[in-house]
Amino acid sequence: MIHESTRGAAPRAGFETAATSGLAADGGLLVPARWPKIAAPPAGGRYAAAACEIMRPFVGGDVAPGELAALIDDACAGFDHPDVAPLTQIGDNAWLVELFHGPTLAFKDHALQVLGRLLDLFLARRGTRAAVIGATSGDTGSAAIHACRGRARIDVFILHPRGRISDVQRRQMTTVTDGNVHNIAVEGAFDDCQALAKTLLADPALRADVNPVSVNSINWARIAAQTVYYATAAAALGWPAEGVRFAVPTGNFGDAYAGYAAARMGVPVAELIVATNRNDILARCLNDGAYRPAAVHPTLSPSMDIQVASNFERLLYDLHDRDGARVAALMRALAEEGGFVLDEPRRARAARLFRAARVDDDETLRAIARVHAETGRVVDPHTAVGIAAAARLPDREGDGARPLAHLATAHPAKFPEAVARAIGRPPKAPEALARLAGLPERCDVLDRDPGKAADYIRARAGRGDGGPA
Repeated sequence: MIHESTRGAAPRAGFETAATSGLAADGGLLVPARWPKIAAPPAGGRYAAAACEIMRPFVGGDVAPGELAALIDDACAGFDHPDVAPLTQIGDNAWLVELFHGPTLAFKDHALQVLGRLLDLFLARRGTRAAVIGATSGDTGSAAIHACRGRARIDVFILHPRGRISDVQRRQMTTVTDGNVHNIAVEGAFDDCQALAKTLLADPALRADVNPVSVNSINWARIAAQTVYYATAAAALGWPAEGVRFAVPTGNFGDAYAGYAAARMGVPVAELIVATNRNDILARCLNDGAYRPAAVHPTLSPSMDIQVASNFERLLYDLHDRDGARVAALMRALAEEGGFVLDEPRRARAARLFRAARVDDDETLRAIARVHAETGRVVDPHTAVGIAAAARLPDREGDGARPLAHLATAHPAKFPEAVARAIGRPPKAPEALARLAGLPERCDVLDRDPGKAADYIRARAGRGDGGPA
């Protein structure tokens, strides 16, 4: 499968290049030149087999079929549920897609457990090493660290916004002692971390020195892997001709874009409900057309505290009929003028599949409390944002016959304070989380200076031996 840049000025790339780079050379994001098609429920809905079937067209000849199957089987072995992404019914025609059964109890494990193994395979084949660079609003960092820790050819550098993620999310990163893992607390918001990571990934001198690779969802391999649970959920719900509605809590638009990609591939996706918290740039743009970042506000759903949604660029590319020059102009307007307006014909095109709603913290707490009262289940605040957003939007014709699948993106024990506010007690913590509180933490604090961050990475890349620090 050939991949092309959303900005139209970079060479096309195969899957291996897409997975081991992240950003295209022109600063754009890589997307497949064509969408492969899924004609029927993949592999009867069995997760590992479905993942092989769905990812194989993207991978092409870059990974042999047997290698891909073994790699995905190994990745799935780290999940604590045999279905990997099981469904639980919470209403007459409403379901949770439980995406928190991986090693770090968040949906990011689904893609990053695969990506870490792919990077290992590709780097060993080349006889080189790489510096994995990621920005996290809470969950990507720990998932990337646990996917790459101890890997002999990888150094991991994760940037998180200091003081703006939950204590559990932080400890999942900072208590890892492998010598190839480096945690960086950045003075600022997630958007500052993301901008810094993009600058580092695009730095030609740093590229020459340490071979930086992105693990954020700007890396196409992550999106490809995340399409799988849309397909397996639709298969478990009978692959209905009328389609499945998915409620997707999102900040950086990667999870929602994976749903869009699944729909383009033939998965029966009737609707993608883009659920945002107070940081609502996606809801504002999809509803009114204006894409203008505002100040980032801390919320009870910190993984969504984002105002510049990187993956939205991929959707813009299709909405503008794959005109890379037009997308590049929009990205310049975002950088130089503080935003742009999505014209009405293209906003209307997006609205055929996407609806969006903004949910505040009070609504989030009420959603957690309501689900607990009605079902006895506890959901995390991000999942609750999706549930509240879906409840807020009016039904459209035929919605009553369509299953509504809520993506449950994290285990509630990762956010005990928010859950306790909603139901009067914190959720029971799995043993893996409970023991984090007594472990020492290791983290360095940096400001937003790209030069200092690049020097930090150069000084440490290649020093980690995969053993304890």
